[in-house]
Amino acid sequence: MTRPDFKKLANPARSFQQADKRILGQPVTIAITPVSDGRRGAYEDNVVKTWAMVEKVYDLITKNVRQPDGTPVNVVVAPEIVYGARTAARAQEYYATQGVSSNIWVGRSWSYSDELMGAAQGIGSSEWTQCAYGLNQTDRPGAVWLKAFTAAMDEKKRPIFCVYSPDLEDENGPLSDYVASRLLRFARAAAAVSYMRGKNYLSVGGVAMGIIGSDVRRNAFLHYLGMGTVSVDMSILNGRIKTEFYDHEEFKKAMAFFKKFRMEFTNKASERRTGMTDQELMETCIKMTLIVRDLMIGNPRLADKKIGDAQKFFADVEYAQGANAIAAGTQGQRQWTDYNPNFDVTESLLNSSFDWRGFRPASPVATENDSKNGMGMLIANLITGGVPQLFADIRTNWTPASIKKATGVDVEKICPRGIIDKRNSGAGALEYATDIYKIAGAKFDADVQDVWRTICDSPKLQKALMKAAMENTTYMNAALTYFPGDGLSSHYTTPGGAPVTAYRYNMVDNMLTCSVVEGETVTLPKKVANHISKVTDPTWPETYWTPRDMTSFEYMSKIGPNHDANSFGHIGADMITLNAMLRIPVDMHNVPEDDIFRPTMWQRFGGDDYKACAFLGPLY
Repeated sequence: MTRPDFKKLANPARSFQQADKRILGQPVTIAITPVSDGRRGAYEDNVVKTWAMVEKVYDLITKNVRQPDGTPVNVVVAPEIVYGARTAARAQEYYATQGVSSNIWVGRSWSYSDELMGAAQGIGSSEWTQCAYGLNQTDRPGAVWLKAFTAAMDEKKRPIFCVYSPDLEDENGPLSDYVASRLLRFARAAAAVSYMRGKNYLSVGGVAMGIIGSDVRRNAFLHYLGMGTVSVDMSILNGRIKTEFYDHEEFKKAMAFFKKFRMEFTNKASERRTGMTDQELMETCIKMTLIVRDLMIGNPRLADKKIGDAQKFFADVEYAQGANAIAAGTQGQRQWTDYNPNFDVTESLLNSSFDWRGFRPASPVATENDSKNGMGMLIANLITGGVPQLFADIRTNWTPASIKKATGVDVEKICPRGIIDKRNSGAGALEYATDIYKIAGAKFDADVQDVWRTICDSPKLQKALMKAAMENTTYMNAALTYFPGDGLSSHYTTPGGAPVTAYRYNMVDNMLTCSVVEGETVTLPKKVANHISKVTDPTWPETYWTPRDMTSFEYMSKIGPNHDANSFGHIGADMITLNAMLRIPVDMHNVPEDDIFRPTMWQRFGGDDYKACAFLGPLY
């Protein structure tokens, strides 16, 4: 151990310490731990094929599981097959140096389950997510080890996911679809859980218009997600705008980019309390965007005295740091929006995967500081490998009968179960002005993680996505009835026929629950869409969505608050797995039973999600 140089550390001069990544924290690292019978002969008989199983699992995860910035998750492997207390301790010691936070055990034959894993206390801390994959073959009792091991983990109150093929496996071939899908579901959820840990949610402002979702529950973030919370008053935006504490060069680039969108200015400056011209309105909205981004992740240029002197702002190392926030919420209404432009530009751009800097990771930002919706947007963004998320009002339930009555158009064949009009004030991610499946050349039933990875890996497709989103979006003046301080709302219509999952996190006293419902977007006849838009708000983006296997009225009746969030893809099964890891019960879903993947301990409670989660308590 080297003694620190405390005199050097005590130097009062400080600077913005650069990092090689946008958000600081331990990289997502998943371990794979092979196990075997340690007896002479048995070990030697298993070693080659055990490592062959590990290799398949390693390749599956490294090729298919991504972090939000598009990079693969880290995967490490035990230094040797674990077959006893000392070999388990070696693995544990190595994993501690690698920042491991989840583990997949791999075994093809018998091993001494309770002694083996108990010797290292299951390898890792109780916060680790654990999975075990046992081979299904007649000559190798992978199932015998697997069942003995999961029973031991249940008894130790250590939830573990169990992967076992329903059919006999061919060891000489690739992993079966069933095994691969379960391992990927575990790995994606475990990676999301790991990525959130130790990061922050930034609350810009407080509660918006009495909305309970805007009440940032600090202990819920801490106990369920392992996250911190940072709060700033909205006055900080006016302060930074007034003192010009933002990067002026970046502001010019952002303005040039923003002006490429179609704009419809319908509110005269004299009608605005702000008295802003159209140009001033755009400039203020972009400054707000830069400032919220800087508050979330920091900006080293704001700490640079030379840049500050040149741009005429006072450089400040502390203020430049940001909150290391992977998600945020902006209060807006009413204290801000009665006198200032709304946050629609800020939220629509930050929630999207591109801006003046080009293609980059989305930063989930919840409208009206609805932090429970922000939780969901963050989780869905992570579990999909970075897919931007759509914040929405659950605006109106339209049945085919009500549509026909209002418009005379029969839509029974288009949406027999009805639709939810998911319309919000213009804060939705701009990707929902497009069909990412069509851009990626993918089919409706493709995993959204694969669809998004295809786009992320292709600069050509990234440009196509950005071009389509910008061409299909118009920024329009805010409705002054709601926003006396004006603003610019992004207006678009989400194309129909895209798989989209709706979800919502809810608080019941101190218990967090989740609703997750899969469905698809709908293209309505022009007459119908125009009518709904006209009688609701034609300046806001619109997404018409119908749930699967339930009516839109059932969804409207059973979902919790006035907001939900939405993701491209059918990700309900992935979210159920992740919620089980966090011990958050799912109160409503329409995911097929065969796709549900939870730890074996849930069966000890008769499959009752609430009882299992209550018994274990929140993960942290």
